[in-house]
Amino acid sequence: MRRRDAIRSLAVLPVAGVAAGTVLPLGSLLASPATPPTPKRNLFKELGIRTFINAAGTYTFMSGCLMHEEVVDAIRSTAHEFAMIDEVQDKVGEKIAAMCHAEAATVTAGCWSALVLGTAGVLTGTDLKKVAKLPDLEGMKSEVIVQKAHNQGYVHAVTNTGVKIIEIETSAELEKAVNQNTAMMWFLNYAGPNGKIPDTEWVALGKKHNIPTMIDMAADATPVENMWKFNDMGFDLVCVSGGKGIRGPQSAGILMGKKDLIAAARLNSPPRGGNIGRGMKVNKEEILGMYVALEKFINLDHSKQWKIWEDRIAIMESAARKINGVTTTVSVPPVANRTPTLNIAWDINRVKVTKEEFQERLRKGEPSIEVMGGKDNSITITSWNLEPGQEKMVAKRLKEEFGKASG
Repeated sequence: MRRRDAIRSLAVLPVAGVAAGTVLPLGSLLASPATPPTPKRNLFKELGIRTFINAAGTYTFMSGCLMHEEVVDAIRSTAHEFAMIDEVQDKVGEKIAAMCHAEAATVTAGCWSALVLGTAGVLTGTDLKKVAKLPDLEGMKSEVIVQKAHNQGYVHAVTNTGVKIIEIETSAELEKAVNQNTAMMWFLNYAGPNGKIPDTEWVALGKKHNIPTMIDMAADATPVENMWKFNDMGFDLVCVSGGKGIRGPQSAGILMGKKDLIAAARLNSPPRGGNIGRGMKVNKEEILGMYVALEKFINLDHSKQWKIWEDRIAIMESAARKINGVTTTVSVPPVANRTPTLNIAWDINRVKVTKEEFQERLRKGEPSIEVMGGKDNSITITSWNLEPGQEKMVAKRLKEEFGKASG
């Protein structure tokens, strides 16, 4: 029998264990036994890296946030083909700008990078000779006005470009500080309530003197309206973290604002070299992942999400306040990290443990849990980084450790 005839005969023969008359695909008869899939590597276990339940918040040192599965899929699905970085930035920037009511936008290497590149764009414009000189400011404006209450560590991103910070407190002081060397006015959003000049007045003063205004809203993506609020308000540049409330890549951020300033900022950034931002690379996967994360964030049912956060907080609060000597309060921060926040405090004479000891016990327990220390003998807990069901684990561990300390 010829080989072709033999194969044709096999295709209609019954197989042991299969009723006569049932025909199996030829491929199933000829294929070799399936090879079991190779188990995925668990690099955390392999390298001995502790993982934990994050009941603290979207802190950079705790790796920010967990990306949505759609974001991970976007990163994975775009990792197998080449694309020109400028084209990716162009197309993604257009989409982000439209969603956030900005003229233009670009994905940066975190909010810090957005601050540096945005400031650089203000200083150099599209003059490539100036771009090549930073942080040497010869022939450029060199001063940035900042309110005293806003003059905190993050301003160092702005001074990376070589500028000098001019600190003021009142609008009258600002009027006196403005001169031919004034390049920009910088506003730190979470410090807004502590300053004497509110954001709307800050923008108005900038427009009065034709000075660009920049706002650092880093982790302040909630409420979602913040994503376009400051563009609508009239800030020339808006800087935001990507890997916190938006749940994009931790190493990504967004710079958005006026079209000419975004174009100038991109001249100071990768993929171009010979500039101050060359080291602030964002790969195509992160750019596209940031786009997907923002799209999902803006289209979430935020009322439903808020209720989920509140319900999680209620479960953890209920477990803690059953312990004698423990008191709880739930609040929402006025500006930054606006989510339901639980503070748990205790009488040290009745619950004999310091906040540092309590944090360490949660950290070393099973599962490992991170919370933030509060004032005196208290801890602070948020729920927006918790995965479904983890609030019950946290509640159980709170009850256990408070019980031990008060027994």
